Amino acid sequence: VTTPAEVNMNGYNRKSAQKRRYDMPKYAVALKKKATKERIPQPKNTVAMLNELRHGLIYKLESQTGPVHAPLFTISVEVDGQKYMGQGRSKKVARIEAAATALRSFIQFKDGAVLSPLKPAGNLDFTSDEHLTENGNKSIIETDIFERIKDIELATTNNPLEHLQPKPLHESNLYRKNAITVDGQKKVPDKGPVMLLYELFNDVNFDCINIDGAQNNCRFKMTVTINEKRFDGTGPSKKLAKNAAAKAALASLCDISYSPMVVPQKNVPLPIDDKSSSMELPQIHADTIGRLVLEKFMEVIKGQEAYSRRKVLAGIVMTENMNFCEAKVISVSTGTKCVSGEHMSVNGAVLNDSHAEIVSRRCLLKYLYAQLDLQCNQATAYQSIFVRNTDGQYPYKLKSGVHFHLYINTAPCGDARIFSPHENDTGVDKHPNRKARGQLRTKIESGEGTIPVKSSDGIQTWDGGQRLLTMSCSDKIARWNIVGIQGSLLSSIIEPVYLHSIVLGSLLHPEHMYRAVCGRIEKSIQGLPPPYHLNKPRLALVTSAEPRNQAKAPNFGINWTIGDTELEVVNSLTGRTIGGQVSRITKQAFFVKYGFLMKNLPGISVRKVTTDYGQTKANVKDYQTAKLELFSAFKREDLGSWLKKPIEQDEFGLNE
Repeated sequence: VTTPAEVNMNGYNRKSAQKRRYDMPKYAVALKKKATKERIPQPKNTVAMLNELRHGLIYKLESQTGPVHAPLFTISVEVDGQKYMGQGRSKKVARIEAAATALRSFIQFKDGAVLSPLKPAGNLDFTSDEHLTENGNKSIIETDIFERIKDIELATTNNPLEHLQPKPLHESNLYRKNAITVDGQKKVPDKGPVMLLYELFNDVNFDCINIDGAQNNCRFKMTVTINEKRFDGTGPSKKLAKNAAAKAALASLCDISYSPMVVPQKNVPLPIDDKSSSMELPQIHADTIGRLVLEKFMEVIKGQEAYSRRKVLAGIVMTENMNFCEAKVISVSTGTKCVSGEHMSVNGAVLNDSHAEIVSRRCLLKYLYAQLDLQCNQATAYQSIFVRNTDGQYPYKLKSGVHFHLYINTAPCGDARIFSPHENDTGVDKHPNRKARGQLRTKIESGEGTIPVKSSDGIQTWDGGQRLLTMSCSDKIARWNIVGIQGSLLSSIIEPVYLHSIVLGSLLHPEHMYRAVCGRIEKSIQGLPPPYHLNKPRLALVTSAEPRNQAKAPNFGINWTIGDTELEVVNSLTGRTIGGQVSRITKQAFFVKYGFLMKNLPGISVRKVTTDYGQTKANVKDYQTAKLELFSAFKREDLGSWLKKPIEQDEFGLNE
């Protein structure tokens, strides 16, 4: 009997009808489970098989033709120096075709018979399914080629593909063949570094480490591990740090570079007469130089972190026979300011220019003096980087194979930085004939930035009342590439010493940098007395480029030279240490060292220095001839006149 509560307003029972129970037959037999068929392993596609036989292959899209709804892709792959093509209505099919073509070229039967050609992939009917198998997802090419490969494996010995297996990385140079070249010139890969790294290697592991960005303005550090080798990258974001780590790995393992010194594939070659290939320092060496300088800076700044603030960091690294495993950091420095005119010294007791790269070069001078000191004692002479020069006009010269490398964390001020960092074409100057290109420029007293030199005789006066001007770092580096980095005093003792390379931490524009350091005078320089010549240093950018530091530049700078027990902090505006003392790298300090060498160094004819500092420099004839020829070359190119400091600052002598 149905209760009223169970009847709704329409008179229907609201209980749902119960399902009929299924009664099995009395003698029913339990259902048997379907017998599972043994799973047949699917064959690898041609791309996978080819990658097992030849590591690190790069597939390149050659063309895309046909209508939008039915495109035809052509993809190529280079194997052992031979290019193989494949076509298909998708990139995947075209890649499989190219791999199949490559496989057919070198896989043979045991009796020597080669694989027969497969059906060409051209002129496909995109409305038919003939190119697919019954299940609609496997290409005939894949199935056919792997049936043949299976036959080969069955017909051969226990290790059938042994003769085709690539050698281990440490025994083979296969990966290094993958540096992308076109017409013999290295090119920047089309793909990003992380994607390319994953394509070339199977075992790629990235790890992220947060780091304090106070020192080098980088907040993240990424480490990538490949074949038990570790590569680091830093950047202001995880993405940029990951890219930097991938670039470092590709440069080391595959000799693939993303440096702006390498011509991008989509751009025309650099208009510097094909010098880019010879001008580029290998990426792995550039990264080593940058890392060594940064690590040394972090080491020497310990205990004085208050002076770690900086905008520009520079350093010089020395190598012997290009052995970067035993490279030595000679100097480290920071700074971006010049001395104020009111603090100029008449006895050479202040630093006029405290820009980091200029200070690092002065630290190198201190090191060169110390190395010549070793020659004063016969017991220590063998430790020196200098040797007696028996067949030249100079008493001493550098040992063969000794090279110096300058690192700056950004482009030097002046001509090397007169460009927009957001230019699309990083390799080509769109306005090479602009008046500002190549002009000599000066730093402003107590400030930052540079201005073009005015048309004058190039001499500043002590009592002129105008702001003191100093030549830009780009101009001074160009000068070093003519007269050397040893200075005029040491030029009476040793042969000219030139920089082997310049490595930047950011803002490397190949054409602007090349023009600034040597290119603007290469056609007009002439009459240099041997062994002086136009030096063309190799250029490079580190993979972990430093981001722009927008903080205000401090008024101090630090310097450290190998052999120093502690760093020195200099007030850039006064040119003295923060304690008011004379710096150890001033003109005065070097003139004293020069006087000591003249008295004690074997092989020196004139033992006594009788003239003041300025006249002693003027007496080094070949150096002065090379310097005047440099100034004339700038004038001939209409690039301005070299601006000199007041002559009064060099009229000091040695204390008896």
